[in-house]
Amino acid sequence: MPKAEIILWSNLRRKQLLDQRFRRQYGIGSYVIDFYCPKLKLAIEVDGDTHTDETIPYDNDRQEFIESYGVRFLRFTNEDIYENLDGVLTTIFETIQSLQRGTDSL
Repeated sequence: MPKAEIILWSNLRRKQLLDQRFRRQYGIGSYVIDFYCPKLKLAIEVDGDTHTDETIPYDNDRQEFIESYGVRFLRFTNEDIYENLDGVLTTIFETIQSLQRGTDSL
């Protein structure tokens, strides 16, 4: 795993956020999601160095496919993790709360 994913995983694993279990490298169709909470159908992707302007169409198609299964999708960059981990975790925390309430208003 890249460094940013290791940092985020260390905060997601072992039900650390609102007692929700996340899996890493979870497959949906032919795609693999960095982190996934099956109970809430929440996918989290960390866009690293391989995500460039050239990969945006692929990333968008991939995200659209995954969302077609009713999966909520959050996307962060390596820089988000390195420079604003608290903000990233707050966004994930608030999304989990929203999904638990059944009001996906984020």
